[in-house]
Amino acid sequence: MSRKKWIFSKFDKEYAAEIAERYELSPFAAVLLAGKNFENEDELEAFLSDENPFLVDPYELPDMDRAVSRINRAIENCERIMVYGDYDADGVSSTALLYLYLRDRGADVQYYIPERLSEGYGMNLDAVHKIKERDVDLIITVDNGISSILEAEKIKALGMELVVTDHHRPGEILPDAVAVVDPYREDYEGVFNEWAGVGVAFKLVEALSDGDEEAINEYADLVSIGTIGDVVPLRSENRGFVKCGIEKINAAVRPGIRALREVTGMMTHDMTSSNIAFTIVPRINAAGRMGSADRAIKLLISEDEEEARILAEEVNEANILRQQTELKIIAEAEEKIEKSGDMMYDRVLVVDGKDWHSGVIGIVAARLTEKYARPCLVIGVSDGIGKGSGRSIEGFSLFEALSAVSDTLDHFGGHTLAAGFTVDEDKIEELRRKINEYAKTIQMPRPQLKIDCRISPRYVNVDLLDEINMLEPFGAGNNQPLFAMMGMKIEKLEGLSQNKHTKLTLSKGDTKIVAMRFGVSPESLDFQVGDTVDVAAIFDKNEYMGVVKVSVIVRDMRFSDLEEEKVIRSEEIYEKFRRKETLSPEEINLIYPDREFVGKVFRILREGVWNKSDEALTIRSGDDGERLCAVKVSVDVLEEMGLIVRDKKTKAVHLTENQSKVDLTKSKILMSIKEV
Repeated sequence: MSRKKWIFSKFDKEYAAEIAERYELSPFAAVLLAGKNFENEDELEAFLSDENPFLVDPYELPDMDRAVSRINRAIENCERIMVYGDYDADGVSSTALLYLYLRDRGADVQYYIPERLSEGYGMNLDAVHKIKERDVDLIITVDNGISSILEAEKIKALGMELVVTDHHRPGEILPDAVAVVDPYREDYEGVFNEWAGVGVAFKLVEALSDGDEEAINEYADLVSIGTIGDVVPLRSENRGFVKCGIEKINAAVRPGIRALREVTGMMTHDMTSSNIAFTIVPRINAAGRMGSADRAIKLLISEDEEEARILAEEVNEANILRQQTELKIIAEAEEKIEKSGDMMYDRVLVVDGKDWHSGVIGIVAARLTEKYARPCLVIGVSDGIGKGSGRSIEGFSLFEALSAVSDTLDHFGGHTLAAGFTVDEDKIEELRRKINEYAKTIQMPRPQLKIDCRISPRYVNVDLLDEINMLEPFGAGNNQPLFAMMGMKIEKLEGLSQNKHTKLTLSKGDTKIVAMRFGVSPESLDFQVGDTVDVAAIFDKNEYMGVVKVSVIVRDMRFSDLEEEKVIRSEEIYEKFRRKETLSPEEINLIYPDREFVGKVFRILREGVWNKSDEALTIRSGDDGERLCAVKVSVDVLEEMGLIVRDKKTKAVHLTENQSKVDLTKSKILMSIKEV
């Protein structure tokens, strides 16, 4: 199940024309907006507005008045305040924002970030005792605290008080605190609740500052980093926060952010939500993943240029270490999956390894989910205990799946697409079996690639970039538009940067365009010169020596002559067979290759070393995708009979020296098809 199903955005043409006329937009921009399916006209107008991003009265949030009253009293009475944060980009930016605001108000304020590896997420009792030893009077949580029931009781017993600000969903019981500010409380009646933790922290600052609009200019960069980093929808206030924040980040006012831009080589580039997500956010996250997040906090609050430079280099080194660790674990995990035989056809992948770093297993799970196009759980085992992290695909709730197999787990938590858990090492196999049994009871979703608009290559020009850019900032809920160019002929393939990337020349009619496929060499592409393909791409600005051109960046490609529905069904039949599930007579007819079919596949493979996908082999055999499953079985049979060998790492198919005739009636694979 590696192919993503292309889903084309649906929109009302008359509504798009109405939007174009009302807001004086181009047809393309109106089509893109119409496809976003805004809930109402107010939401559309807010999306297009450049006005003040304060759209929600902070006092609409439950307990905000109590939080403001208690914090103001603490400042006036010179009480010691502790901001208790979290180690990811959202938690770090939340902590920095509230700490700086309170410090500038003259408060006696400190901050505390738990260590990811030794303390884990959220509040813990040991930390509460440490904070008490610092003579703290008031603790304010940011990006955590809503589930800290026991910790809240201990804080009260030790004579301290607690204000919770969080954006995670509360349980049945709220912490016993002076105030619990959370937009997911049942008694919140506002129209918007999808802030990141830093957004809730900012609403507190907004209330504390009596709605001072200068606050957004002061802290907008921090709010935008946390908002982008937590991948919350960029709508309503979130969109306004990020817009203002990008302006401040580009102005490079804050020493720590300026140092981060310098160390990543981004000082000469205009920052966007996309490159913030790929440069600044990962480095802040890496500080907490690979050690202490304290470095990232100090970086964001630093007012000294030299200190900021040193700290930026430290978090950059942490990010390099994170990347190296991540790549090592990914390689080990993929090897385990590939060598395990039929495990890679499981509905849910569960892979474990000794001493895999718990700070990166979530990223590894995301990479494996992307590659194998199915939910994935990655478990690092140390001293008999497995710490796991999972990622899923739209339509499969990981939280519900883990709930269904909770008897195999020590602890778990999370939401639909991501979750964390702990499991005894001797229960990992049981977890693997049970979660796949659960997955068998539901209709497993197909990963999707959402296309915003079909476009002819003749309309790909610089003017189009202006229309796309008006939709910035891009992010969750407002992704950079993905365009589909259908029926493109490949004219030329060139390797760049020592074949790390591929430059494609594509044509349709009289129009030619150049596109880039990053991270893929020409040899590893399924396609060759002369093929007709559909291309899904984003369009970016490429400016050199004052000349602006359109950069076409390919996100996905498929053979135009393969029928997607047939390919998907055929792939599902093959996976069903590999899982030894019962096939219907119709499915057996599609998957079973006769001698002539196997011979046709073999003749293609015999032409040279084959390192393309089975889809490419299917198109070369003249099929439209319906019998992809039979092609896959044919390759399996040829390997079984000793005519070919497949390299486990490169996937390349080589002919063996033994090329004598074989008796396919003796193939155990073919016999097993009839049996199932």
